[in-house]
Amino acid sequence: MKKLIVAIGSIFLIYGTLHAQENNVAPSKEKLDLSNRANDHFMIQYGIDGWLNTPDSINPSGFSRHFNFYVMLDKPFRSSPHYSIGIGVGLGSSNIFFKNTMVDLKSATTTYLPFLDVSATSHYNKYKLTTIFAELPLEIRYAGNPVQPDKGLKIALGLKIGTLLKSYTKGKNLMDVNGTSIYGDKFIQKESNKRFINTTRFALTGRIGFGNFSLDGSYQVNGFLKENAGATFHPWSLGITVSGL
Repeated sequence: MKKLIVAIGSIFLIYGTLHAQENNVAPSKEKLDLSNRANDHFMIQYGIDGWLNTPDSINPSGFSRHFNFYVMLDKPFRSSPHYSIGIGVGLGSSNIFFKNTMVDLKSATTTYLPFLDVSATSHYNKYKLTTIFAELPLEIRYAGNPVQPDKGLKIALGLKIGTLLKSYTKGKNLMDVNGTSIYGDKFIQKESNKRFINTTRFALTGRIGFGNFSLDGSYQVNGFLKENAGATFHPWSLGITVSGL
């Protein structure tokens, strides 16, 4: 939580500094028309996900990935047109895959989320844990070309706050210990429960790129699981952002 407070404080400190400069700097002789510029009013993100500091009993495996979509407002500084504040709303989803592991979201016998080793019993050929969040992203942005940001360098630092909408596991093709399919490769089972997952998340974010494409990353400051629901580990992501309008 201290890291979150520092991050929020840093963002507002930067905002205040830039705002003070805006009020103190004499107006430029040449005013730039930024009223209709395209500066990331929507963003689509896709890439890899992971969990940092997981114990050996938790064994994510495979191509874990995310898909995010945001609609943003962008407010440039009048005296510093290279800089702007972006704020928006959207959805973020994460799919963490496992091999020979079952995440027992519907466990009714414990407050501690069980991650069960099923390598010596029946298990799913494909198995994942999905979380979906409604999110509010906030960014401090730099555009190398303030009039046409989609034709220049872009850098953004910020944070996003999310609330959990849904969490579920999905297993496909149940197999016995010998690897033989029990119900056929079309068999799918889903289990949904939010009891163990932290329903609020705070993540630090960053992007750097050129034009409509950039590399992005995020790190969740608070733990993925609720307090006393299991080990404390932190989701991270790296991916590509496609932005425009």
